[in-house]
Amino acid sequence: MEPQSNSFRVEVRRRDSLSVLDLFGDIDGFADAALDAAYSQAETHGTPAIMLNFSQVGYINSTGIALIVGLLARARKNQRRLVTSGLSEHYREIFNITRLSDFMTIFADEESAVQEVVAAA
Repeated sequence: MEPQSNSFRVEVRRRDSLSVLDLFGDIDGFADAALDAAYSQAETHGTPAIMLNFSQVGYINSTGIALIVGLLARARKNQRRLVTSGLSEHYREIFNITRLSDFMTIFADEESAVQEVVAAA
């Protein structure tokens, strides 16, 4: 059986003018390749925004935060908005402390994100 850290996976889908990355498992160094591939796939949708759905994420370590910062840098470079949904209160606080929340909108749920992003498109 593989260690828990290797069980991270991402599913990519599109909702209106939003590409959604559904994240499952723990976000740590083992998530790098899966996150990168999924983000690249989402970019091909040509949507103005990409959402990271954290509702099925149990743990994010400092390497995982660095991976998210890397995705944010890619999004900003390509003038694409990166938003989040489904963060637990603990990780909302971490995003506030690290100031990630200054650069990406944190939505309580996917519906809120879709409504706001579609209205802004």
